[in-house]
Amino acid sequence: MKETVYTRHIEARLKEAMEDSPVVLIQGPRQCGKTTLAQMVGNPAGYAYRSFDDEDLRSFAETDPIGFVKDLPERVILDEVQKVPRLFSSIKLSVDRNRTPGRFILTGSVNVLQVRQITDSLAGRMQIIRLHPLSQSEISQTPPKFLDVLFS
Repeated sequence: MKETVYTRHIEARLKEAMEDSPVVLIQGPRQCGKTTLAQMVGNPAGYAYRSFDDEDLRSFAETDPIGFVKDLPERVILDEVQKVPRLFSSIKLSVDRNRTPGRFILTGSVNVLQVRQITDSLAGRMQIIRLHPLSQSEISQTPPKFLDVLFS
C-alpha cells in the first residue's frame, strides 16, 4: 500500500529559514510529519539523513559529540535530536566556525525546547519551524484557510 505524502503549507517557510540560518529545527508532536517534511525538502537539495532512532548512531553521538559532528556531511538532516541533548554544544561549535545557511535540518518533539542546553547553545543560530498535524486544506490540497495561515 502506497503512503500518501501531502504538501505542507509551511514548506516555503522552511526553505526560507534554510536560506537564512545555519540550523533549522522542525519541531512538533509525534507523528505530525517532521521527518517526511525534512526529507521532502532536504533530499532534492542533497542532504544526508541520520536518525537517532539508530542506537549505534545515538551511542556514537553521545560518546563523542564533537567527533560525530566533525564526521557529518556538509548538509545533513538529524532526526529525533531530542534523544541526544549533548550534541547541541558541538553543533554550536561547528556553526561558530562555519555559519553557512542551511547546514543542519533538525527534527524534534515538542519537548526539545524544554532542554535548556538546546535553547542556550543554539540561540541566534537556529530558526524554529513549528509543525502541526495535517490541516484539512493540506489533505484536500486546497489553499490554506484563515486558521491554517494563523497556525502555520
